[in-house]
Amino acid sequence: MLSSFYPDHYLDSTFEIPFEALYDKGYRGVIFDIDNTLVPHGAPADARAIAFFERLKNIGFQSVLLSNNKEPRVKMFHDDVHVPYIYKAGKPSVKGYIRAVEMMGLTREQVLFVGDQLFTDVWGANRTGLTTYLVKPIHPKEEIQIVLKRKLEKIVLYFYRRKIDKENKSYG
Repeated sequence: MLSSFYPDHYLDSTFEIPFEALYDKGYRGVIFDIDNTLVPHGAPADARAIAFFERLKNIGFQSVLLSNNKEPRVKMFHDDVHVPYIYKAGKPSVKGYIRAVEMMGLTREQVLFVGDQLFTDVWGANRTGLTTYLVKPIHPKEEIQIVLKRKLEKIVLYFYRRKIDKENKSYG
């Protein structure tokens, strides 16, 4: 039951994902959440995010921003990184994820998803059949509904880490 919320990978930051190696493995697209995945909640794209999207383009990746936020917030970020976007995506519904994959003209097997929340980002991407990366939130300041979800996420992450530890021990 809890495994439907487990990410394929869990890292400290979006910026440490090995995108060059993933491109070599055949991935060609990345769908990103914005808030607390790429920048603190509500913040515009900073120099690091702008350089990051330039790096992805140079590698050969296509990207789409997928956010539950309203258009003004998502467009503000888009205007600096020049990546297509979907706002009011309704995550964890699979519709936005599928639309993002279609916008890139790729298959689900060629697309990664990167986000900071289990119950919206990862769960929706898992249900869509995407490879998922959960990253730790960039900044602790969040809206109250997210703070409440984080408490439940801690429980799921506890069991996720136990599963990973057990797998690592069995592989020696």
